[in-house]
Amino acid sequence: MSERGKYIVIEGGDGTGKSTQAVALDATLELLGYDTLRVINGDNGRFEPVQEPGGTPRANELRRMIKDKSIEHTPWQDVLWFTEARQSIWNEAILPALESGKHVITARSYLSTLAYQGYGEGIPLDEIEAITRDMVGEEYMNPDFVAILAMFDEAERRQRIQGRGTDANLDTFESKPQEFQASMQDGFVQVAKNKGIELINASQTRARIYSELFNGVRPLLDSEA
Repeated sequence: MSERGKYIVIEGGDGTGKSTQAVALDATLELLGYDTLRVINGDNGRFEPVQEPGGTPRANELRRMIKDKSIEHTPWQDVLWFTEARQSIWNEAILPALESGKHVITARSYLSTLAYQGYGEGIPLDEIEAITRDMVGEEYMNPDFVAILAMFDEAERRQRIQGRGTDANLDTFESKPQEFQASMQDGFVQVAKNKGIELINASQTRARIYSELFNGVRPLLDSEA
């Protein structure tokens, strides 16, 4: 039986570079000879590391619904959709990959829901944790490694997001007002503090961020040697 794979989570708000770092880390692990999980990215159709919510047909469908500004939904409805998407990707892709010995890298996890719907929109944190535990499970909630990328300069964050296109292309959460963005960003800092998670300054260069991430992941790989 193959050794169980490692579950690695890269977290943070919009514009912090999570997906870029996940792709870079996945490429490094491949070069080092490790098998990793790649799924269809519902936004661009490419095989990439998991970007929650997404990675299975149902999770990708829910991602489109959540990000569509034309669909009216409450913060609690978002919690339900996010959690259903996580249940799908965990049971159908992530858990089987880990059990087969593949390493799994994800951009986002339920910690994003704590920051966005919890700190940003007022849903009680214990309710978010309870529904995640009931629908997805404790194992999902306890990855082998997790780091949070934090952006403290709102002007820089907006500039990065707007670099993707016009304001009309901003999704449900990217287009929310400054008050929400500040609460959400502070939420990630509080989540890191409360759970003892490494906080990485996302205003650094990509190379520096990657170096900090890989230094955190390396001990997991060394333990297999």
